[in-house]
Amino acid sequence: MKRLSILGSTGSIGVNTLDVVSHFPEHFTVSALAAGKNLKLLIEQINRFKPRLVSLETPSAARELKNCLPRSCRPEIVFGNQGLDAVASAGDADLVVSAIVGAAGLLPTLTAIRQGKDVALANKETLVMAGKLVMQEARKHSVTIIPVDSEHSALFQLLAGRGRRELQAIVLTASGGPFLRHTCRQLQQVTREEALKHPNWKMGKKVTIDSSTLMNKGLEVIEAKWLFDIPVPKIKVYIHPQSIIHALVEYRDGSTIAHLSPPDMRGPITYALHYPKRVGTHLPPLNLLKVGTLHFMKPNSKKFPSLQLAYRALEDGETMPAVLNAANEIAVDSFLKKRIRFLDIPLVTEMTMDLFKPAKIASLEDVLAADTWAREKAQAIASRLH
Repeated sequence: MKRLSILGSTGSIGVNTLDVVSHFPEHFTVSALAAGKNLKLLIEQINRFKPRLVSLETPSAARELKNCLPRSCRPEIVFGNQGLDAVASAGDADLVVSAIVGAAGLLPTLTAIRQGKDVALANKETLVMAGKLVMQEARKHSVTIIPVDSEHSALFQLLAGRGRRELQAIVLTASGGPFLRHTCRQLQQVTREEALKHPNWKMGKKVTIDSSTLMNKGLEVIEAKWLFDIPVPKIKVYIHPQSIIHALVEYRDGSTIAHLSPPDMRGPITYALHYPKRVGTHLPPLNLLKVGTLHFMKPNSKKFPSLQLAYRALEDGETMPAVLNAANEIAVDSFLKKRIRFLDIPLVTEMTMDLFKPAKIASLEDVLAADTWAREKAQAIASRLH
């Protein structure tokens, strides 16, 4: 029986994780849950999975939850950053699922690693912001990081047991989002509602917007660099609208090996939770006869500059990826609040990066300082564009 702590239980990945858990009651128990503001859903999760520890974002939300639950089934309730750390370090948990969206996931994920907990990682920002430090800590504490993103899960499986010297390149695929066929002029008129309609995946708002700008793929490039210790020139991105092939590995002998599966996050979540075992699932298998033809194309950097901004951040190195991530988070939030236009999202990010001189990362404080600086600058830039 594997015991789980879930950071971000009411988000898309958290909900899908608990759906997987519900199909394997003999394999998993839930020790702790951390949620944001969705109190109604969290109460449902508490009643169903009976965690002993629960964390919320604010003290007022914690008090409200306490008042909603009878003493007989009330877990320990904590809140804020200390609450996240408590869930991440829950003593009886064997695996921590890191599914908080954005930079907020970095500190609790590091806490889990430093407590020697294996991590099922869905929070790509952890490695984008502080990849070198995080991987050092994982090695120091003998922690296994199992990727949950479909592309990195695919690479994790494709690269198992393979020497890095055999590699020619790795390929991450991207659906291209809802605006793949749009012209530059059409992109100027994109609305919030249109950007939130992803053609293949059901995700949270922030990740969905990132997918529509291709920033999500840029962040995944940075994550892949640290997760698999791959030189940046060997990391490619192909547009693959069907989202059936999630990653490919090109080997020196001319062979290319691909990972295929339906576009359903419960697949990679199931693999991560059961790793290193494979189990039968309730999910329908991939039907290639029904899929038919698969298409691939190069990303259009003119229409979607965010991907190239991520490569630039990797090239600049050190604290620049943290600045990229922070500026993008501010820009996406401003777009969701209808304060800036769709094409302003990469513009805000690029303008923030242009103002920054990368500093070396000697400690986590250097990363957090760059993150704070970038948020302030990006907010000021977005305000001017409004």
